[in-house]
Amino acid sequence: MNNHFWLLVVSGLFSGLLAGLLGIGGGTVLVPILITMGYSYAQSVATSSLAIVMTSLSGSFQNWRMGYLKWDKVILLGLPGILTAFLGAYLVGQTPKYILEAAFGCLLLLTIYLSNLRQKLEQQGETTRKTANPFLSRLFTGGAAGLLSGLFGVGGGVIMVPLQMMFLGEKIKLAIQTSLGVIMITSISSCLSHFLAGNVLFSEGIILGLGGLIGAQISTRFLPKLPDQIVKICFYSLLLILSIYFFIRAWHGYLQQVVVR
Repeated sequence: MNNHFWLLVVSGLFSGLLAGLLGIGGGTVLVPILITMGYSYAQSVATSSLAIVMTSLSGSFQNWRMGYLKWDKVILLGLPGILTAFLGAYLVGQTPKYILEAAFGCLLLLTIYLSNLRQKLEQQGETTRKTANPFLSRLFTGGAAGLLSGLFGVGGGVIMVPLQMMFLGEKIKLAIQTSLGVIMITSISSCLSHFLAGNVLFSEGIILGLGGLIGAQISTRFLPKLPDQIVKICFYSLLLILSIYFFIRAWHGYLQQVVVR
């Protein structure tokens, strides 16, 4: 870890900057960075989950202190997420690495689409009609977030926010605040499950988490004047490059497995 200390610090700051600027959790960049540094997929996902626990706890405490956190909504979405987070962490240990890496590449591409979808919904300036059963919508939304947390080490906000707006008719600000509270619950569940499997790297996770907290403070206070379009183009380009990187890794992993057989 000593050899990677400053890289971990910079990575945590970078993830926090992205979270503050775009409202997207740092797991989408933390997991690729950790894997590139030589950590296993399971260790990278688990350690990212620990960092997300720290940042989501901080954000949720701030929302609670200001009276913005609606616990009834958080719990209804968080309960199914607890179970699916454990399921996702279990699947990490049962699924070939090349499949997990290919799936992570798909997740990065999905993040680009859902981020654009969220922007379109926000620009509408009003809530959308509820087109599904509220109970089933909450079950699906919270369950999907938990599965993403356990399987990929991401918070799941990128999917929770637009789904709440589309299926539950929530306004953007409430959806984000609720999403952060749910991420707190699902990331704790995911981190605990990975801890029991021996995958969590505590020193690395704490450094990333502290860096994320500082980065988020910097971006929300000092960087709001950056052109949104430039930031989004840079971030989406990064996600696209990372997805290609993961697809290449998955392909090489698949070929190696074929050779071994």
